[in-house]
Amino acid sequence: MATEAPPLNYVPILLFIGIALAFGLVSLLVGKIVRPHRPYRAKLVPYESGSPLFQDARVQFPIRYYIIAMLFVVFDIEVVFLFPWAVVFQKIGLVGLLEMMLFIAILVVGFWYAWKKGALEWD
Repeated sequence: MATEAPPLNYVPILLFIGIALAFGLVSLLVGKIVRPHRPYRAKLVPYESGSPLFQDARVQFPIRYYIIAMLFVVFDIEVVFLFPWAVVFQKIGLVGLLEMMLFIAILVVGFWYAWKKGALEWD
């Protein structure tokens, strides 16, 4: 059993992996050789642009930012559900329409609640 050769189906996969690794390594080496390397003091600071640090990076964001981000995710997921529904709409008929209307109504109620709580007011 130890003398069996690996199946020939794996040879193209191993060849592809080898070519991909070689391409990546050659690209990195050529880039290191060709690019100019002239560092100066301002470029070596943690902010490479050379801009001076004017405040601490750990600032508190208002809760409104997180609510808007969550609303974006919710409506993004809504679109993920709407596309397959639209594709099979002819097959599912009235039941599918009513279910999607209920789904959108729940999202609209959530949007209205966020609006009334003041999370969506723009300053």
